[in-house]
Order: sequence, then structure tokens, then C-alpha cells
Amino acid sequence: MKQSQKAKIDWTQFLSGIPANDYIFQNVPYEEQLEQAAVLIKEADAILIGAGAGASAAAGLTYSGERFTDNFGEFIEKYGSMYMRDMYSSGFYPFPTQEAKWGYWSKHSILNRFQPPALPLYKQLFEMVKEKDYFVLTTNVDHQFQKAGFQTERIFATQGDYGNIQCEKGCHPKIYNAEDLFYQMDKARHDCLIPSELVPKCPVCGGNMAMHLRCDQYFVEDENWHAAAGRYNDFLTNMEAKKGVLLELGVGFNTPTIIRFPFEKMVRENNNLSLIRLNKDEAVVPESFGHRAVGIGGDMAKVISDLRNAI
Repeated sequence: MKQSQKAKIDWTQFLSGIPANDYIFQNVPYEEQLEQAAVLIKEADAILIGAGAGASAAAGLTYSGERFTDNFGEFIEKYGSMYMRDMYSSGFYPFPTQEAKWGYWSKHSILNRFQPPALPLYKQLFEMVKEKDYFVLTTNVDHQFQKAGFQTERIFATQGDYGNIQCEKGCHPKIYNAEDLFYQMDKARHDCLIPSELVPKCPVCGGNMAMHLRCDQYFVEDENWHAAAGRYNDFLTNMEAKKGVLLELGVGFNTPTIIRFPFEKMVRENNNLSLIRLNKDEAVVPESFGHRAVGIGGDMAKVISDLRNAI
């Protein structure tokens, strides 16, 4: 499945085709599941980590509750609690001006991308796999894997990065680091608005800029994105002949065609691969995978800690 560096990945080729009635919550004691998962990881020649939003939520980067209300009180008061319910849904608010849009997004990025250190869940995960041949496929945009020590060359962040911005219409294939700009915006913000002189404009077409997040057809896939996609495909090709573990963390059914379904398809088609699925509420696994699948629910931070100790 090797592709050229500039080729786009067709995620539909990974659709799993798992019948719904094959999914089960495993009726196995936690200790036995933990032991089985630890053995699979210890015996693996290669580990592919697939991480979704549930991983960062379990690590502490929650988007709702007190972490939201304590940090976004001024936005809730200005725009209303009906619209400002959590950090995720608030990002879809139709901000009336660029000053309002960047007033919100600069704070969002600082709080979730730049301020947090490497969180314990990610650091323990790195300690668990650092001696293995590993690769990370993630839809998260908070840079936690890089902060924890994972090599950038072994990470494919498919959906963007909270620290970067791009042309809103994707007029050219380049992204821009916005850390300094976001801190300037945050310092100058008043009544949820930034000064007009801080509103970024595209250096090519002069139009508006946007967060580098995959939310429409204008998402920029720059050279680094394509290079990471190529390394991911190379890892998949090389893993076919190895004893491998697909370690899935906090991936639900929001965008299942990127991680969840592809992982299932790979395990179904290759007897050398096993699946470990950690998910607070949706740890169902295909019963047909038998001993090659472990689905552990509940507190993922505890599971990662226990797994690290067991290994």
C-alpha cells in the first residue's frame, strides 16, 4: 500500500466491514485483560498507536465542565451558555467578526496546545513503547505525543495542529506557526475581541486565515503532512511481515474511518496483528478476532499506568 509522497490517502479503502452483531464487550476480569494486553505488547515486534480525542480527555485535556467554565467565562457571558457549552462546540460558533473569531481561538489554542506540559498518560505511553518499532497515527491536534518524547518522524497527525494557521481558502500549500501571535492576541484581548491590527491575513491572496484544522475542503496538506503520510504507509507495509499490535486509544465513532475501522480491517486481514482497544465507553471489539483482541473500558489513565507497570 505504498504511495507517492504527494498522493492523497483514500480512507475508504480501510472500511472494516465488521458486522454490528460481531461487536462485544468482553466479559473478562480486568486483571486478565491487562495481562493479555501486556503479553501482546511485550511480544510485539511493531506497535502502531492510534489515538483519538478520548486519549487526551483521559490525560486531563477535557473540553467541558470546570475546565471550560473557569477559562471561558467571559465568552459564555458574552455569547450565551446555549452556544458556549464546551470548547469543542464553541469552536463552531458563527463569530461575527475576525476579531471575535481570533479572540476565541487564540485562547483555545494556548490552553490546549501551548500551556499544557507533557501529561503523565502520554509520558507513560512513551516509556511503554520507546524500545519498540512504533508509529503514531492520531486525529488529535494538541501536540502531546511530541511533548512526551515521541519522535516527530514517527507521528502522522492527520487533522492538523492547534499551533498553526493557514489560508482560509487554502490558496497555497503552506501553514504558519502562530504561537507568538496567539500570545499577543491573548494579552490584548478585551471583551472577547482582539485588536484589528492583530487579525492575520494570508500573505499570498490577502484573504482571511483559519486554524489548521480539518473542517472543510480547504484544509492544507503541506509537504510535512505528505511526508508523514508516506512514512505511515511505509510503516504499514513493513509491519505486514511482523508480529504487530494496534494499540487504539480513545477512538470513538466520530471519524471511525481514520483509525477505528482501518485497525479492524488490518487485524481481520493479517493473522500476525492484534488489537488492543482502550475506550472509556466504547471498548467493544469484534468477537471473531478471538484472543487477538482486547477491549478495556473505564479510566484509560489507570489502564495505561497499570499496563506500564505490568510490562
